[in-house]
Amino acid sequence: MDDKNNGAIYPKLVEKHEDDCEQQCEQPQEDGIERQSWSHKLDFILSCLSYAVGLGNVWRFPYVCYKNGGGAFLIPFLVMLFITGIPLVFLELSFGQFASQGVVSIWSVSPIFQGVGWAMFIVSVLIAIYYNMIIAWTLYYLFASFAEVLPWSFCGVWSTSVCLENKDQINNCTNYNGTFYNDTCYTVDMVGQDTFDYMKNISNHTLSNSRSPSDEYFHEFVLDITDGIEHVGGVKWELALCLLLAWVLVCICLARGIKSSGKAVYFTAFFPYVVLTILLVRGLTLEGSTDGIIYFFKPKWDKLLSAKVWGDAAVQIFFSLSPGWGGLITLASFNKFTNNCYKDAIIVSILDCLTSVFAGCVIFSIIGYMAHELNLGIDKVASEGAGLAFVVYPEVVTKLPISQLWAVLFFSMLVTLGLGTQIATVTTVHTTLLDQFPSLFKGGKRSLFLLFGIAISCYLIGLSFCTRGGMYILQLFDNFAATYSLLIVCFTECMALSWVYGADRFLTDIETMLGKRPPLIWSISWRFIAPAALLVILIFTWVDFTPTSYGDITFPGWADGIGWLITLSSILCIPGFAIWTVFKQYRSSEMGLVQAIKTVSRPTLLWGPALREDQIARKDLAKARNPTEAFNSRIPLTISNNGSEFSSLVTEKPTTKC
Repeated sequence: MDDKNNGAIYPKLVEKHEDDCEQQCEQPQEDGIERQSWSHKLDFILSCLSYAVGLGNVWRFPYVCYKNGGGAFLIPFLVMLFITGIPLVFLELSFGQFASQGVVSIWSVSPIFQGVGWAMFIVSVLIAIYYNMIIAWTLYYLFASFAEVLPWSFCGVWSTSVCLENKDQINNCTNYNGTFYNDTCYTVDMVGQDTFDYMKNISNHTLSNSRSPSDEYFHEFVLDITDGIEHVGGVKWELALCLLLAWVLVCICLARGIKSSGKAVYFTAFFPYVVLTILLVRGLTLEGSTDGIIYFFKPKWDKLLSAKVWGDAAVQIFFSLSPGWGGLITLASFNKFTNNCYKDAIIVSILDCLTSVFAGCVIFSIIGYMAHELNLGIDKVASEGAGLAFVVYPEVVTKLPISQLWAVLFFSMLVTLGLGTQIATVTTVHTTLLDQFPSLFKGGKRSLFLLFGIAISCYLIGLSFCTRGGMYILQLFDNFAATYSLLIVCFTECMALSWVYGADRFLTDIETMLGKRPPLIWSISWRFIAPAALLVILIFTWVDFTPTSYGDITFPGWADGIGWLITLSSILCIPGFAIWTVFKQYRSSEMGLVQAIKTVSRPTLLWGPALREDQIARKDLAKARNPTEAFNSRIPLTISNNGSEFSSLVTEKPTTKC
């Protein structure tokens, strides 16, 4: 068949397919097959905010900020917000909203990149498994906070010989040129120089090797931690029960899909702000709190000359807003087609950053008080991660009146922060499986059974974190599950949409939703600025790589080897599915390899809005802008001499939409 005849049948085949498509779309969907949507606009905003604002805003940002120049760090932090944060959030929100699909099926936009969706899915699974363990620890502390005497306020039967309750008394004694020995403060005048020097040497040795009761409680009682990852030990049933409760809470929040999770986020989004405000007001009444806040904001301008500071700002923004996990795409996929995702992206990104700064004020007001009580420098007290949540803050509340109240408030806040992120992460896993296997999981109670299956599977795997060596395993997951893989996933996603599909075409799709075309700066950002920034972050993350460790224990090489396998489990999906997709196209048609690659790089007929009226609006806008391009974009395959490639695609009926 020559090109002339091709041109004759080409539009007829398209017209026939569109007629079939109209008939299919006019038929009512089966019960349980339709996709849910948010009940109210605020449900979506709060879900995104609850997803983005997590534990890292409270226990990582304040430490990173003060370490990198205090108030001066806010300059690179805000710059990176507009370079990488908002553009990537806007990209993913508009991507998910336009197609109303999960993170895998949405790659009908360019099937060769379907592995990006599966990589997001695996990252979300890994995060869901270990993130709930942190919530389980928090639940454990929440229950312990109701005790008549906080159990970490003294050296109990679980303590080792280095547990020291009266460190503040020792520091006070030292400030008065004394030495603390056998629970008594001695001076030179009291015992003489020789005896004083002897006591001082013993006291200094004891102090340098001592640990606070809160430190001992967390490591020796809650974790009962082993000497290294080589010694896993048995499962602690108390932690296993807390982990089970954490998964029960997640299932309750997601029992009715986004209908129930959309209501749960009203609590998980607002409650942390209420608690942070209460803690800030209480913190400002404590002596030394203002010194902590001043220390937090005091700018060190020379730090801005360090490339590492800018790298840390980019890393903090990227991991705080959580692009690449798939959660933003999933949450946006339940939006109405005309929702203003442009405004949503800006609101969520800015509120997330403001929350980080607000949390920093709260944490450093408390750290300032702690430093004052112990007569130590603020930099000696400041900590991050689990050390801040389960060691430093618990020690602080033991020195406050009504200690149980502040402990309950703090750990309740951490639970809600963790649940907000966990709900969206599990929603991503659940929605992906529903969209990929609709005939298997959609309809009736099967969606709920799938949720239970996900929870049970993740719980059984998560029991490894409940062992005495579980902290080491969690550190391995935390370091490798969502660091390098997320950066590579986001970079590939950005390049696929801005270069392969086309940034200008994507802006036209967004114009269909918003009614107006976003500024050209977004095209420039997605094509050049954001990918370059992601590469810089990847380089800084790589340069900063050190063997995994926890406390004074450095993991053996084989442990980091397992960590890299965790990273590769998601990254390898990208080239793996690309090769498989090209191979299938090459084998099932008579085209050459290059043509097969071009074919699977173009959108399929499944790509586009979910509703018929939105499809028509998109088609009309595309024709108005460029009739030729609009026509060609509906035909992802070129016609071969016998027309086989085209007919094989056109005659295949879409399963979810036209």
